[in-house]
Amino acid sequence: MKRYLISSIVTLVLGLVIYYFRLPAINIQSIGFWTYLIILAGIFLITSVLDIEATFVRTLKRIKGAQICVIIIALSLLSIGLVNLVLSPVFNSKSYKERIIVNENGDFNSDIKPVDFNHIPLLDKDSSSKLGDRVMGRMPELVSQFYVSDLYTVINYNNDIVRVTPLEYNGFFKYLSNHKEGIKGYIAVNSTTGEANLVKLDKGMKYMPSAILNEDLDRHLRFSYPTYIFGEKSFEIDNEGKPYWIVQVMSFSGVGLKRDVKGLIIVDAITGNSNYYKKDDVPTWVDHVYSADLIMEQVDDWGLYNKGFLNSIFGQKGVVATTTGYNYLVQDDDVYMYTGITSVSSDEANIGFILTNLRTKETVYYSVPGATEYSAMASSEGQVQQMNYDATFPLLINLNNHPTYLLSLKDAAGLVKMYAFVDVADYQKVAILESSRGIDAAKDNYINTVNFENNEVNELLEKSITVKSISNAIIDNNTYYFIEDKDNKKYSISIKMNKKLLPFLKVGDNIDIKYYESDVSEIESLTLK
Repeated sequence: MKRYLISSIVTLVLGLVIYYFRLPAINIQSIGFWTYLIILAGIFLITSVLDIEATFVRTLKRIKGAQICVIIIALSLLSIGLVNLVLSPVFNSKSYKERIIVNENGDFNSDIKPVDFNHIPLLDKDSSSKLGDRVMGRMPELVSQFYVSDLYTVINYNNDIVRVTPLEYNGFFKYLSNHKEGIKGYIAVNSTTGEANLVKLDKGMKYMPSAILNEDLDRHLRFSYPTYIFGEKSFEIDNEGKPYWIVQVMSFSGVGLKRDVKGLIIVDAITGNSNYYKKDDVPTWVDHVYSADLIMEQVDDWGLYNKGFLNSIFGQKGVVATTTGYNYLVQDDDVYMYTGITSVSSDEANIGFILTNLRTKETVYYSVPGATEYSAMASSEGQVQQMNYDATFPLLINLNNHPTYLLSLKDAAGLVKMYAFVDVADYQKVAILESSRGIDAAKDNYINTVNFENNEVNELLEKSITVKSISNAIIDNNTYYFIEDKDNKKYSISIKMNKKLLPFLKVGDNIDIKYYESDVSEIESLTLK
């Protein structure tokens, strides 16, 4: 009996030490919890059997007595395996398909607003990181004490698209010398303009991943919520610029199966005060309730088990999957994730894409057949292959009611050198322009040089106009005329449309036109009245 008492004390002490550093959730749905129990059982068995002074016979008896514990552990693991098998897609494929509800009747032109280049994230995470490092590099007094985290969360901050990331303690000794005041700043990079700033705080952030002991963010969370299973953490700021940690609280089926978000913990990074919110009660300034990786996982299940488990392995009829990679859009004060959807039998083309609101998980599928994102990247890189530029993962935009990829081309230093527009339906339709000339010029270059089948772009309209001004320009060896009417509407038309009339058109002429409306409407035909 004394032996088991000593073993229990040793197990308890080591268990507390392990818990303090490993921080498992005390929750039977957590794999980490069962791993922790097995480690404790192993410590107890070893310490109860181990006795250097014991004779060989006594040791054998102890091992025999410990077999009961081993059997209990084995039965527990077997029970978990059986429960997870019953709850697996083998028997529950429908519930896996319904992990995410996808509206399959999305209409691209009506749902996706025409692109506003004043509110579009032109900078990706890598470019934002370089800008953040540059800001930090101009402050040597901070560089020696802190480093910039690589989080760079995309948020909608007062109608600006911004990536925010905190500073972190630059090692154990830097924490000791700075933790009383905390970390008094974070980096904010405007993803549209590229403006990067170090936002200084009156009071420092103390609850951080790089802090130690009880100021460590994970430990602070675990001691406050011992039974919650945590998911991903993101760094966000509210509408007043105050920093918070947004922490997912996960739910599972069985042990570690079919994960989903059941709520969020919002932690004040300065004071450590925290509140738990059910996912439907999260404050509207929070943009990231769901992570992109979780959405991708759930959409893959929706596509894989659409017609049952057996079909997912053998026939694979109608089985689809997400493409490798995703990007973000910002619309109506929310952040959306999009990714392409492709058939598992072919990865050469997308059959459409999904758009998911990362705050509400509202997901819509759009049937827009076309090139995969990586095909568009290769196509744009091929236009300037002598430069060895690398294309960013594309943004999907609505340009003239036409699905279009927008990419940046970067040099070896990670600087954006060119913008590329690629038609989703036909990645051979691509136009690029130097970034120094601006995104609007790149858009106009694309519209004027790529010949769409206009009946796919917009509805053909008719009206009569009076010419207020007219000019022409040669673009890629083709002559285009640019007309402004008395209502200040702008139009473009190729000389090929009416080469007998256009050279003689003058201010004041009244003409009947058929056109496709856009910022600079494309005239399909015209006649002089």
